[in-house]
Amino acid sequence: MALDWLPRDNEIKDHALLGEEHFGTEAPSVLFEKRPVTDPQGNVVPGLYAAWIILNNPKQYNSYTTEMVKAIIAGFQRASSDRTIVAAVFTAVGDKAFCTGGNTAEYASYYAQRPNEYGEYMDLFNAMVDGILNCKKPTICRVNGMRVGGGQEIGMATDLTVTSDMAVFGQAGPKHGSAPDGGSTDFLPWMLNMEDAMYNCISCEPWSAYKMKSKNLITKVVPVLKKDGEWVRNPLVRTDAYVDDGELVYGEPVAADKAKAAKELIAQCTTDFAKLDEAVNALVWKFTNLFPQCLIKSIDGIRGKKKFFWDQMKLANRHWLAANMNHEAYLGFTAFNNKKATGKDVIDFIKFRQLVAEGHAFNDAFAEQVLAKPQS
Repeated sequence: MALDWLPRDNEIKDHALLGEEHFGTEAPSVLFEKRPVTDPQGNVVPGLYAAWIILNNPKQYNSYTTEMVKAIIAGFQRASSDRTIVAAVFTAVGDKAFCTGGNTAEYASYYAQRPNEYGEYMDLFNAMVDGILNCKKPTICRVNGMRVGGGQEIGMATDLTVTSDMAVFGQAGPKHGSAPDGGSTDFLPWMLNMEDAMYNCISCEPWSAYKMKSKNLITKVVPVLKKDGEWVRNPLVRTDAYVDDGELVYGEPVAADKAKAAKELIAQCTTDFAKLDEAVNALVWKFTNLFPQCLIKSIDGIRGKKKFFWDQMKLANRHWLAANMNHEAYLGFTAFNNKKATGKDVIDFIKFRQLVAEGHAFNDAFAEQVLAKPQS
């Protein structure tokens, strides 16, 4: 009471940097929703929310366009600055994919052979990863389907991952003309052992959710298939044993002779994300019942290890990625984007290496020899 004479401004300020202009409802877009926090009994907690940042491009496996990247930046900044938000949930529409990375149609048709333009795009991409890592709220990746390529990288930028057991994880860059320099080469050595990180980056093999869980890359895996009211674990993946005939088999694909029956079983099931949402809500509720400043300080203390290596390389990487749009990326994204016409989504790697070994110049004649021809 004795200090009532001091002038004070008590009008609540809005610290959102961006408005609603980057969010949309029609694909391709990003949805931003504030969903009420609920307790374990499902009761709504008044005045507290989780921010759901939802990739909406399911026909292209939720790959992000340039405009979607801007919306992701806006979404995490908004979640960070909104005092009513407890946590940010990063997810996507549909049941096939969380995200497969950058939109290859846009890459092939616009950014290929425009390295300066791709450099500008990479500035946005870097800001997107920074936005996730700098969010002042805990971030959860709710993986509703495959998380590969750049999708894996932005997913790993979040703090925790809960996933459908039908999801797969991995990289595809060296197969399609790029390198996993949007976070994987920075994050994976912290999250996997060095040799697993190396193999995961360069093999371009998809790893199951159960395999990633066994290697401690993700927090929780839940079933999403239901048949006759009962939950069915992913039948395409071994979860019945850890070792078989001296080999580690947990999370590995089932034997080839069992794959057909597994696919038939999947066809008889429906997809239900109830357990996935339950796992997300449980994390949000856990966060709600912690001191917010102590929570984010603890999170940032661990994020700092990922950010250290991300910050070391992110600026230099953007220049290489831009320059590569005149070289291997041009071929890789062009091949992938025209697979319907040619029947192939990759170049002729053997011919490519033979031409390099012979010292051929990289020009249209070179490209013509390694790209597949349209089918008649």
